[in-house]
Amino acid sequence: MAFELHERLQADTIEVCDLELCKVLLMNDENYPWLILVPMRENTREVHQLFKDEQYKLMDEISHVSAVLERFTEADKMNIGALGNMVHQLHVHVIARFKDDPAWPNPVWGAKGARAYDEEHLQALAQSLRDKLTN
Repeated sequence: MAFELHERLQADTIEVCDLELCKVLLMNDENYPWLILVPMRENTREVHQLFKDEQYKLMDEISHVSAVLERFTEADKMNIGALGNMVHQLHVHVIARFKDDPAWPNPVWGAKGARAYDEEHLQALAQSLRDKLTN
């Protein structure tokens, strides 16, 4: 069985790029610059289910994506979380936060309904992030 992206992640995001371990997705929510890393391993729900070298690679990729997103957005704070209560496939949220964003200083979940990007902006943002993450 090959890696398949969870249907909820497919519905809520657009693909940015593949890193060595993770698929990088852009959440379709204009309220917050928000990337999601999904290790491309089948049947993986928790970090401890990855091999040790994959756990280290995941941390490297989280750090890389966080640094790129922080520079790209000039964020005040980066939020990183792996909850998995609704989507059981292992995935890590990397969210750029700002002191004037709709949820500050609270978590983004449940603070404000998602506001989808217009398609042109979504595609352009995904391309810009792809260029920065892969170069």
